Amino acid sequence: MQAHVSIILPVHNAEPWLDECLRSVSQQDFEGTMELSVFNDASKDKSGAIIEKWRVKLEDTGVHVIIGGHNSPSPRGVGYSKNQAVAQSSGSYLCFLDSDDVMMPQRVRLQHQAAVQHPSSIVGCQVRRDPPDSTERYTRWINQLTAEQLLTQVFTSNGPTVIMPTWFCSRAWFSHVGPFDEGGRGVPEDLLFFYEHLRKGGGVIRVDQSLLLYRYHPQAATHSVLEATIWTHRVRFLEEQALPRWAAFTIWNAGKQGRRLYRSLTAANRHKVVAFCDVDEKKIRKGFYCHEDSQERPKPRIPILHFRAARPPFIICVKLDLTGGAFEDNLRSLHLQEGQDFLHFS
Repeated sequence: MQAHVSIILPVHNAEPWLDECLRSVSQQDFEGTMELSVFNDASKDKSGAIIEKWRVKLEDTGVHVIIGGHNSPSPRGVGYSKNQAVAQSSGSYLCFLDSDDVMMPQRVRLQHQAAVQHPSSIVGCQVRRDPPDSTERYTRWINQLTAEQLLTQVFTSNGPTVIMPTWFCSRAWFSHVGPFDEGGRGVPEDLLFFYEHLRKGGGVIRVDQSLLLYRYHPQAATHSVLEATIWTHRVRFLEEQALPRWAAFTIWNAGKQGRRLYRSLTAANRHKVVAFCDVDEKKIRKGFYCHEDSQERPKPRIPILHFRAARPPFIICVKLDLTGGAFEDNLRSLHLQEGQDFLHFS
């Protein structure tokens, strides 16, 4: 019988966490048919034995289990494993799970309800971080974005506004957008999929309950992706999706990150930058930024203004939640609309 929901679980050397992860599958309170689709990506530890042990337990509770995998010397990566797990599954809806995370019992039920209401959306949820004191700013960002910010803050350095281990969507929509990039280690397959999802008009919804224990540890695959790789993808997506609607804009931050963004833009988009703005009096007194590496003659000189003297729209290259509220207060004082008058990039 075709399952209603397939839990998609890529596994690579997950022995320390897998028991707790699979136990959380068995504890779901969803009343529809559910299957677990596991793809074991060349694990060299006891992951395979743990999966087999739980296959028996899960099938006893009515959860069908499909196990795929390979024993090559090297893993083929998270994107490949997710695609294989999706391909071998049958559910009308897909619930993505990482092997080091733990679902709360109501996760599948609540996200399925939301996905039925929003068939072309990725549905996420709030998370609880483990250890609790790791990535505090990031965890606050994940959990506190407003419904509008789930779409306006897609250009930030934090990545998808709903994180991959919380994704839930219809199979039909996944097939319309996907598959995941299979470039392997160092490829941000979740970010690339998220961008393609947005290009195709997909929505972003979050169930405002903590439905996942989201682990932070040194072995996590996300650590293999270089910041420079993420930066390049983000700049190109900003240029493709946001900048065409602005004839001119100001970069908020005359420091390192603002200048880096300016230098990363295409020549056409650099010409749209009418000013940098800042609160640093030393930078403002300097008066302008000169792009020394430019091939243009004369070299571009971009004015540096106090933020109150600058004109929107702004691309903001100041990290949120780092200045004791000073930056956020300054931005609020201008009474601007996010998405229309400014976008966060940092």
